[in-house]
Amino acid sequence: MNLHIVSTGMVTAVGLDAPSSCAAMRARLDGFRETRFLGLDSNWLIGAPVPLPRLWIGQKRMVRLAAGAMMDALAAAPGAEDDLVLLLCLAEDTRPGRPVTDPEAFLRDLAAIVDLPVRTRTQMIAHGRPSGFVALDRARKLLTDGTAGHVLILGVDSYLTIAGITHYLDAQRLLGAENPNGFIPGEAAAAVLVGRSGALRLTGLGLAREPAFIYNGLGEEGTHLPLRGDGMTAAYKAAMDAANVDLAHVEYRIGDLIGEQFFFKQSTLASLRLERGRTAFQDFWSPGENLGNVGAAVVPAMLGMALTAAVKGYAPGTPVLIEASGDDGACGAAVLHDVQPSVARRAA
Repeated sequence: MNLHIVSTGMVTAVGLDAPSSCAAMRARLDGFRETRFLGLDSNWLIGAPVPLPRLWIGQKRMVRLAAGAMMDALAAAPGAEDDLVLLLCLAEDTRPGRPVTDPEAFLRDLAAIVDLPVRTRTQMIAHGRPSGFVALDRARKLLTDGTAGHVLILGVDSYLTIAGITHYLDAQRLLGAENPNGFIPGEAAAAVLVGRSGALRLTGLGLAREPAFIYNGLGEEGTHLPLRGDGMTAAYKAAMDAANVDLAHVEYRIGDLIGEQFFFKQSTLASLRLERGRTAFQDFWSPGENLGNVGAAVVPAMLGMALTAAVKGYAPGTPVLIEASGDDGACGAAVLHDVQPSVARRAA
C-alpha cells in the first residue's frame, strides 16, 4: 500500500498541538476536570474539555479546534496544500448532540481561517469513531489513481453538548459515582497528512461490522445477540493478512477504548481468537485514558500517536496495530510499519 503518514496535528484536552499532546499522553497526564454539566447524582460531571483562550461554543468552537489541528499538520509539510484533498471525519448523522450540524458552513468557516486554496476538494465521512479508517481507505484510492498528491484526514468531535450529555446520561453510559461502567465525554480535533512517502507506512487495513453491537436488541424482543467479537476479529484479520503479519508479531496496539466494558471485551475477544504462540508482553495504548471519548477525532489522534512514537524513538517496536469501533457495530483496524527503525531502537 503506497500510503504513508507524513505529519500530524492535534488540539486536545492535554495540549494545543501534536508534540505537547503526545508528550502529555506518553507521561500519562489527563485533561479530566469538572464541567458545567450536572450528573445524575447532582454533582458536576467530569469531562475532558479543550482549554481554549476564548469561550467559543457550538460549531464555532469545533471550527477553531479543527483549524488548529489542520494548521499544525500542514506546518510540517510546506506546499502540501497545493495538491491536497481534505477528508473531514465527523460524528454520526444520527447521534444525539452531534456538534457539527451544518457541515457545509463548517467547511466554509474552516477554509476562511486556514486560508485553503479555493480548488481544495473536500469529502465528509460521518461514521463517528471509525471514520478515520474509512478515510484511510479513500485516501489510498486517491493517492493510487493520482487524484491527489496529499490527503489530509481531519477528525473533529465533541460529546460535551447539552443534547449529547442528556442522551448519554439517560442511557446510563457516562462515568460517574453511580455508574462505574461508563465513559468520560471529551472533545478534540486531530489531523494526519498522508502522502506517498513518510515515516510510517500503512501496510494493512480492515473494515467490518459487529452484529452484537452495544445497542443490539434494545427496543426489540428476541433479537439480542451475545458478543463474540466477530466484527473486530474480522477487521484485525483483514488488516493483518494484507500486511502479511500475525498478531503474535504485532509489537504494540493502540485502541479507542473509552472506558465501557463492552469495548474492552470486544478487543480482548479479537486478540484471544487470533493470537497464537506469543510469549512477550504486548503494550496497549489508548488515548481514552487521557482525553476521554473524543469520537471521530480518535483515529487521526491514534495515527498521530504512532507517528510521533516512531519518529521520537519510543515506540515499542514495529508494526503497530490500531483499532476503533462505533456504537453501531462498525469496526476498523490498520497495521502500520516504520519505514526505517528508529535511531533509539537501533542503538539499543
